[in-house]
Amino acid sequence: MTIKLTRRSLGGLITAAAILPTLVFAEASGYAFPELLQSVDELRPLTGLGEDMRPEYEATGMILIDVRPFEEFEAGHVPGARHLDPDAVVAGAAPVTGELLSTAEIVPILERLGVSSARRVVLYDDRGGFHAARMFWLLEHLGHRNVALLNGGFSAWRAAGGEVTTASYEHDSATFSPAPTPRRLATADYILQHSEDTETVVIDVRPPTAFAEGHIPWAVNIPWSQNLGDDGRFLPADELMAHFVARGVTPDRNVVFHCQVGLASSHSYVALRLLGYPRVRVYHRSWAEWGTAGDLPTAIGSDG
Repeated sequence: MTIKLTRRSLGGLITAAAILPTLVFAEASGYAFPELLQSVDELRPLTGLGEDMRPEYEATGMILIDVRPFEEFEAGHVPGARHLDPDAVVAGAAPVTGELLSTAEIVPILERLGVSSARRVVLYDDRGGFHAARMFWLLEHLGHRNVALLNGGFSAWRAAGGEVTTASYEHDSATFSPAPTPRRLATADYILQHSEDTETVVIDVRPPTAFAEGHIPWAVNIPWSQNLGDDGRFLPADELMAHFVARGVTPDRNVVFHCQVGLASSHSYVALRLLGYPRVRVYHRSWAEWGTAGDLPTAIGSDG
């Protein structure tokens, strides 16, 4: 590791040790924004069909989007769920693997799903939120103010005895007016410009083996899978807060997440949004861009 990273990590840990008791106490009662997670238990009673033959939860202004491969959706899904392929928003041919479509290309996809600013959008997959989280971040980046993940996803739904169906229905479309929010997005230039900024921390959420093979020199490795408990749900607020604060990731800092292609980084973005961190960004081009650019600094070795 570089001296810069060691010094920065040490400073973050000292700061964390000083404020940890206060932060844990503040979050002990629950997440700062619990509405960003949809409870399976709260959703289950609302999956029956109303007089209009639509799921009852849609009468509350909610739509449910299943972000799994179509064959999995077709084999069984939450009643009334609308399907979105995990890579539907990814550009088919782009210089950077995993690069997203333009906003102009994404909007029609969202509109066909019935996404509008007036509706609560709940997303789920069967990988702990791995795919659904990218859509969560993308919707927030595009200005949607009422988006959530189904906590535990389809696995939690089945484990709770939730109804599973293979039936589908013709759902409505909607009008979506994007209002991109720059403070949710990081770029390679942003990361370079803040490389000496002690108020900014870059988090690489890939597994330690991938991190050791190559990473941004001043990045800290905090794998995304550590956001979840054994049941596939997000850790309780106090545990999740302590987990990040112990690595120097405190609410007073600018936080940038990256992974390989922008999927896992969005999961950790959701985690910090739950905790109320005010300044959180996703570098969605991630290591797929940085690691192949040739003119950006890289390092090898483990974190710490």
